[in-house]
Formats: sequence, C-alpha cells, structure tokens
Amino acid sequence: MRGWRRDGPHAIARKHDRFTEFRRRHPGRGQGTRMRSDTHKVLHPIASRPLLLHLLDRVDGLGADRKIVVVGKGREQVEAAIAGHGAEIAVQAEQRGTGHAVQQAASALKAYEGPVVILYGDTPFVKAQTLTRMLDRLDQDDRPGVVVLASTPPDPLKYGRIILGAGDRIAKMVEFKDASEAERAVRLCNSGMMAVRGADLFRWLDQVGNDNAAGEYYLPDIVNIAGDEGHAAVVIEGDPYETAGVNSRAELAHLELEWQRRRREQVLEEGATLIDPESVWFAYDTKLGRDVTVEPHVVFGPGVKVADGATIHAFSHIDGASIGAGASIGPFARIRPGTRLAARTKVGNFVELKKASVGEGAKVNHLSYVGDAEVGAKANIGAGTITCNYDGFGKHRTVIGAGAFIGSNTALVAPVNVGDGAIVGAGSVITEDVAADSLAVERAEQRGVAGWAKRFRERMTRKATQ
Repeated sequence: MRGWRRDGPHAIARKHDRFTEFRRRHPGRGQGTRMRSDTHKVLHPIASRPLLLHLLDRVDGLGADRKIVVVGKGREQVEAAIAGHGAEIAVQAEQRGTGHAVQQAASALKAYEGPVVILYGDTPFVKAQTLTRMLDRLDQDDRPGVVVLASTPPDPLKYGRIILGAGDRIAKMVEFKDASEAERAVRLCNSGMMAVRGADLFRWLDQVGNDNAAGEYYLPDIVNIAGDEGHAAVVIEGDPYETAGVNSRAELAHLELEWQRRRREQVLEEGATLIDPESVWFAYDTKLGRDVTVEPHVVFGPGVKVADGATIHAFSHIDGASIGAGASIGPFARIRPGTRLAARTKVGNFVELKKASVGEGAKVNHLSYVGDAEVGAKANIGAGTITCNYDGFGKHRTVIGAGAFIGSNTALVAPVNVGDGAIVGAGSVITEDVAADSLAVERAEQRGVAGWAKRFRERMTRKATQ
C-alpha cells in the first residue's frame, strides 16, 4: 500500500491482498503462496521490471517525497530491490490483514494530517492521472472521508462489490461471500486502493476489528467507520487494467500480455513498424525512433534505444544497447549490454556483440563474436571472427581501426590493436598489434602432396573388403 500528501506526497506500498475467485479456492491471504516461488511476489517482473518498481515509478511521477513500503516475509529481498529508489521499509511481522498492514506505517506518519493514498505492490499499473483524480476528489468542497478506486472488470469474479448511493457516494461495500444475489449482480468492484487523510486514517484503523472468519483486520472497514462519523466515502472509477493484481503465475502472464499489447499499440502510434506485433516483446524502457522496422520474433531487454530508420530483423535479441540511425541488425543477432552501434552499421546473422562500440558504417556480417571491443568506422569483420577477450582470469579489450579488414575465421587474442586500414588474412590468430595499413597473416604455409587423396581412398577400400 501507499499514501500521499498534497504538500509532498507520501506513499505506502504493500503486496496486494484482494481475493480473486482462484484465491477463494486456494487461500494465501496476500503472502504470495500461489506463485510457488522463492522470489517475493511483488518482485516478479513484467516487461523486465519487478511489479513493485513499476508502482514506485508511478509514485515518482507525482513527485512523492516519501514512500513507505510495508512488507512481511521476504523483507531482505524487497529492501535490496528498492535500494536507491528513496523508499522506506515498515515491517508487518505477522500478516493480519490489510488494515493491520497500513497500521505499520503509523509511526512513520506520526502527526501527519495530509492525504494518504494506499496502493498495492502487486497491482502495479494504476495511472498517475488516476491517483491525481483521487487526491483531487479528496480535496473537493464536500470533503469526503475516503476515496475508493473501483473498476468494472469484464469478469468481476468474487471481488467485493460497491453499491452506490447518490452520485459517487458509496452506500455499501460488501464482500462477495456476504453479498445478496442482487448485490453480486453489481459489476462495480473494489480495488482496495484508496485515499484518506492522515488525520483520520490511523484513528479509524484503531477501530477496525477482526470479528470475521479469517480473524484479520480489513482496510475497507474504515469506509463504514467513516460513515458512522458522518464522513462520506466516494468512488473514482479506473480502467480494469489499473486495478488488475497478480496472485499467481497465470495472472502474471496475463498481465504481461496486456502490458505488451498496449506497448505495441503505442509503438505503432509513435511511428515504428512492427511486421508481426504479437511476436515482438518489449522491456519497460525500450525506446524506438521513427521509421524503425522490427521484424517478427524480436525480444528487447532493458536499456535498449533504437534510433530512427533502423531495421531489426527477425529472431534477434537486444539487451542494454544503443542502435544508431539506419543500422541493420540480424536476423538471429544477439546484442548484449554495453554495446553501442553507430549510424548505418550492419550486424548480420548469428553475430553476438558484448560491450562493443561499432563505428559508423562498419560491418559485422556473419557468425562472429565481438566482445569488449572497439570497431572503427567502415571496418569490415569477416565471417567467423572472434575477439578472444577472456583469458580465464580477466576480460581484455580489442581495438580495430577505421577501415580495417579482418579476414574470415580470424581469432584476435586480446589485448590487441589492429590499426586503421590494416588487413588481417583469413584464418589468422593475431596475438600482437597490427600496424596501420599493414598486412598481418599468421598461419602455416600450405603444401600439396600429389596423388595422396587417390592413394588414401584405395587404401581404405582395400581395408573395407578384407
């Protein structure tokens, strides 16, 4: 969960604890048991980023000056994941419900009276605009006590229902198991996310009881407590995508698919071409320029930026790299982190690059590995070339000058420098620097033995017939 304040938003985040239909059959009450994983539920990734960090991004977009993450089991994992993101940790030693979880932030927000927004770490895609609407509604003249984020999902399953009174006021919030058939027919569902003033929040939480089947303290109970004091609770409705939570690997996969679908649509609107959109997978921070063409079955990992007019051919995987304007990648290329390709470079089929800087117009066309290397402008790397960058103890760098030509099936044993305009003969193993504009050849002298092949075949034939 999370919270905000107007003069400097607060944020409190916690693993989601709503009940879906599946959870009703397989109870875990927010502890992530259905993920069947040693990884904390909120750290499972969508688009190569943990769920919780997606949510923290949205908080940061509003300029939150404090973020409090309430966590129970798996505290060490969560603390490591949010390091550097400016969030504090509050510990819920026992999982006793969502209301009890929010109470763990009481000491951090002591004497704070401004608005607090409560969110869930496994419900990552609530929009910043929606959070702003919640805060704005809390500030309106009628001064509601609680603003609840709701949605109308295509299939409401067994979510709690919200029964509206006049306008946006909540007449009743009811758990599915306690609802009548008429109430279950209502499609407006409670997301669990809400905005409430700090001056009221912890006072109302102190009045929440646990007289229920689970023996837990439920956050939604503050709606009824606020009503008893004459403070209305109201609804802001959001997109069901914003309120979709992750309680199982199946739900994680479905939410990933929806994220990817929306991102593909955005990419197309921004001027890139996806030949087969459904087969292209993006990371949370992938950036594509105008007139970029992406062929089928391309995967982008984190930290990829592709400049205008580049082409990414089929079955390529790019991770942590910058691709220059008009460059051509693949098919079947593997571009690993730290690689920087200048404009109009060409990286062909079955080429792997790692921490390589490739100059403008240079070519690495086929079946090569270039790692920890600098390749100058308009250099040509022949098929089967390998930079031997690891000696079993450390990585070493290879520098290939502008306009150099590296013949096929060459091994460049780093550290080594090939000068501008130099030529390396095919099949060479280069262990020493090559001067600019020179030729380097390292291979045994070829010799021929006349008639040897014929004699060999005859010998083998006789042996086979004996």
